[in-house]
Amino acid sequence: MSTVHTAESVAAGHPDKVCDQISDRILDRILERDPHARVAVECAVKTGLVVLLGEVTADTRPDFTAWTREILAEIGYDRDGLGFSGEGAGVVSAIEAQSPDIARGVDRDGDIGAGDQGIMIGYACDETEALMPAPQHYSHRIMARQAELLHAGELPWLRPDAKCQLSVRYDGDRPVGLDKVVVSLQHAPDADPARDRETVMDALLRPVLPEGWLPEPERILINPTGRFVIGGPKGDAGVTGRKLIQDTYGPQQPHGGGAFSGKDPTKVDRSAAYMARYAAKNLVAAGLARRVQVRLAYAIGVAEPVMVEVATFGTGTADDNRLAGALREVLDFSPAGCIATLDLRRPVFTGTARFGHFGRDGDAFTWERTDRTEALRAALT
Repeated sequence: MSTVHTAESVAAGHPDKVCDQISDRILDRILERDPHARVAVECAVKTGLVVLLGEVTADTRPDFTAWTREILAEIGYDRDGLGFSGEGAGVVSAIEAQSPDIARGVDRDGDIGAGDQGIMIGYACDETEALMPAPQHYSHRIMARQAELLHAGELPWLRPDAKCQLSVRYDGDRPVGLDKVVVSLQHAPDADPARDRETVMDALLRPVLPEGWLPEPERILINPTGRFVIGGPKGDAGVTGRKLIQDTYGPQQPHGGGAFSGKDPTKVDRSAAYMARYAAKNLVAAGLARRVQVRLAYAIGVAEPVMVEVATFGTGTADDNRLAGALREVLDFSPAGCIATLDLRRPVFTGTARFGHFGRDGDAFTWERTDRTEALRAALT
């Protein structure tokens, strides 16, 4: 049976992603100074203004304004003429200490209780080498390529904001090509990316997509509105945590609802979501299923999860309940276990706030390791 699945990604310069990166840059700078800090920072941006909201309890004196301007310049908002710049933006902070009621639930006689109730979902599949769904994976790779082109100056008309949406054709459950591509690129006033189609395809699309995946030209839409000069926080307001679905696996998978950026690892919204991905990816890498969804749930102040469930959609080599039991045997899903297993008290989070939290390479992304495959196989024997 032939189907089409669609997913999207946005550039690092998109206003919502700007907010995610500000939140995570503040988190990283605090963790550099105090790895046990409690941080929950959110952000909103609009033309010329950054508003910081949340709670921080740390053994350091944060410089929120400097860190905010630092990351804005790195993203590409480093000069006048873009409608928004790191140097020119006003930074307003409404950040307080963590509520003692929440702290009471997290600090549990040397252990760590969950900082809130919540449901976290991890997923992995064998559609790509990264064990990610193809639509979400390649959408992110296109936006990562946009950032490379922007910072290298290879397309002088390119500006920081952009969006990509891919509709992938499936034969059964296997991705076989693209049905439609939508790319919107912020550009200089005197440029027209829609008329420079071959340059966009050669520089942005072909280096990222599998060979033969591009559809016929009429199914590739480049800047379909015809003009995208005003972008970033001048064109639209941004808020931390508003791109949850593309941060994870795309619209084909459910989401528990908790955002990641700006939260220290005692928040299970983040640490347990990473652990769920780690569990799902290791099950797939171990050959125990071709598609795996791992579902966790927590109660505030309680260390052990109240739910560990597995769904393999008929692709598992063992019963889903047995696979869930193997995960419980091999992995520690308590907040302290997630933090220790994935080494999460490090300043590694800014990079997660752009191009997706999963399916990534590098030492920062410990939840992408597949080092528990043998242990999981042994737990099933």
